[in-house]
Amino acid sequence: MNTFALLMFTLAGTPDIRTPSSADYPPAIRTVLESTQTLRHPRGKRLPLFLWTVQGGVVEDTQLQQRIIQELDERGVAMIASWNPDQRERSLADALRIARIQQEHGLLVCVNATACMYGFFNGDDRTAHVDGNGRPFFDGSIPGGKIGCPFRIEHRYGTVTDQIEGFVSAYQRAGVPLDFVFGDWEIDGPLEINRAWESAKRCAVCRASIAKIDDFREFQKAVRLQRAEATRTCYVKPILARYPNTWVGNYGVYPHDGYRYWFDYFEEFVDYHPYRREQRARYREWFQEFPWTGYTCAMPVVYPWARVYGWYDFANPDYRWFYNTLLVASNAPKHVDPRVPIVPFVHWHTIFDPDPPDASLPQMSEQAYRELLWHMLLRGSDTFFLWCLDSQAAAEIALVHQVWSEALEYADWLEDGEPITFDVPSNEQPIVSGLRRGSHVLVRRTDFDRHHPDPVILRVAGKTLSVPSSPGRCLIVPLESPDR
Repeated sequence: MNTFALLMFTLAGTPDIRTPSSADYPPAIRTVLESTQTLRHPRGKRLPLFLWTVQGGVVEDTQLQQRIIQELDERGVAMIASWNPDQRERSLADALRIARIQQEHGLLVCVNATACMYGFFNGDDRTAHVDGNGRPFFDGSIPGGKIGCPFRIEHRYGTVTDQIEGFVSAYQRAGVPLDFVFGDWEIDGPLEINRAWESAKRCAVCRASIAKIDDFREFQKAVRLQRAEATRTCYVKPILARYPNTWVGNYGVYPHDGYRYWFDYFEEFVDYHPYRREQRARYREWFQEFPWTGYTCAMPVVYPWARVYGWYDFANPDYRWFYNTLLVASNAPKHVDPRVPIVPFVHWHTIFDPDPPDASLPQMSEQAYRELLWHMLLRGSDTFFLWCLDSQAAAEIALVHQVWSEALEYADWLEDGEPITFDVPSNEQPIVSGLRRGSHVLVRRTDFDRHHPDPVILRVAGKTLSVPSSPGRCLIVPLESPDR
């Protein structure tokens, strides 16, 4: 009797053992599977698609977990484990079970380390600002009320490091790989946002630590360097010391052109923060922290924030969303080392809607969002990381998976091609993005104004590229000599 037949005979004679069915899947996984299709094109060397939702797909049954991971992989979706120091034994057991399955099948081992990163500011007075009379105080302009002095958190390094170290060392002892570790670490650690500068100028420790504290740029630089040191020391180094080839990144940290084109939900504009104006938008100057963090993965945030819509006067409502999000999406690939993977957070539904809702605020159309995703890929994004609410998951997952999976038809171009442009027109002219391989370019053109029917002419590698209108399609177009 062969091995397979013996296994079937054994299972048939053992009523307590059964093959898991899709009915056993957690709701999050059923949502993912119902919103996606198996891949029509091989993924090749392309990174998988990352979906926040799959973190709800952790189960104790190894056989069921393996089936979940395999079904996700058939759709190009990576399984993600989470490290939680408050539930260390349970989360480590879950994470290692997932990692062993991924290792067995040659899949990336991916981890959310967010919970391990929190705790530099824990509300202890030893982390507070200190006024001229020696009294502790915290910055009330930042949600949570725990953000204190950026120069009084070094005693917390050990605690945060241990939280990371405990999981990384366990992975090493278990002999499993660690390929991608990310964090969604935001409201903690040194920050210069909102009215933090005002608090710092009241703080005796900050004044002693920042020689030119009355210059906001010097203040921002000092604070961002402290933030980078904290994460490099406690988060990045413990991982790379054992797994030097791991991609390590964090939400919203990426190389850029010196400006931040978006505000997070907890940030407010303060007029003393240096900025550049465009229409009603105010793009804040932003310190180049990425090189100081030691991160090996760039993670820009490409969201249609509600406040963005009112910044611009474009006649086409979709272009108000598209213009800003493509500015953000183009910023990292234009300035990143090509060896650094770009894994942008993406989202379709309007983020941080006003309360009560504003009826004059339209949702970005599905078509415009699809076009945005295509242009991101053709400008150097290596994949997408979708974050969304559970109530939005089905629609969000379907949209991003459709584009990501269809783009695999051009996997070789996406892997080897060189972006031809990062320009974003400040009016509703045709948008062109493309990847060059030799004498041909994979291009996509999106028109928000029908008054531009003629081909778009670009100079690429000393030659001429003529891009005709081709709604909803990519084209492979030859480069021509400029005298033709």
